[in-house]
Amino acid sequence: MPLLAPDEAPPVIERRPDGGSIILFTCDHYGRAVPRALNDLGLPDRELARHIGWDIGIAGVAERLAAALDAHLIAQRYSRLVIDCNRPFHSAGSVPLISEATHIPGNDGLAADAIAARRAEIFAPYHDRIAQALDARAREGRATLLVSLHSFTPVYAGITRPWHVGTLYHRDRTLAPRLLMALRAEGDLVAGDNEPYAVSDDTDYTIPVHGEARGLPNTGIEIRQDMIADDAGQQEWAERLARILGEIAAEHT
Repeated sequence: MPLLAPDEAPPVIERRPDGGSIILFTCDHYGRAVPRALNDLGLPDRELARHIGWDIGIAGVAERLAAALDAHLIAQRYSRLVIDCNRPFHSAGSVPLISEATHIPGNDGLAADAIAARRAEIFAPYHDRIAQALDARAREGRATLLVSLHSFTPVYAGITRPWHVGTLYHRDRTLAPRLLMALRAEGDLVAGDNEPYAVSDDTDYTIPVHGEARGLPNTGIEIRQDMIADDAGQQEWAERLARILGEIAAEHT
């Protein structure tokens, strides 16, 4: 039986597929939808609305940023608690039983075919679309900067995080350091170097698979959620990043 009913939204959200920017934006945790068949994973809405369910505020930033730069955005609308589209399948966080300190009842004791359905109907279409877009750009001889957009909670497991924004990377040391330098030059930001997370093959999927495996300059951007929790904050950060990333993109064209 299919996981998603015919009248439910597809996992992929796409903006400006013909955008002229050198930048391709991805947004793994854009949305917090849950397929009806999963009965909200046994969680009340207040839990699904927390940072464990999605990257709060990043959807508004991503939409505005793609529009400002005329850049292609590929995003994913289902909750990371259904399946995390930035986790390899071997990771415990792929279909989490516990997120932070919250037990996810709907992920307890899942049969292999139930997990396979989530991979086939949510994870695969999203990453297939990213791969298709990158393949097309390569065929056209277009250079690409891959930028993965995320947000992070100000307090995690009782620990306060001081950063306003962070640049994330693994093997590629071209784009992220350049972006970090520009963010720190703003003068009003605490910008983290691989903070609050660092990219790795064990914990991440989008950058290792779509960026590093293709040899593309890439970076993750993490923005603290209290700074983009409303429209004003999302607009402010979109304008700031559009200015900075626009300058960086110009250096690569």
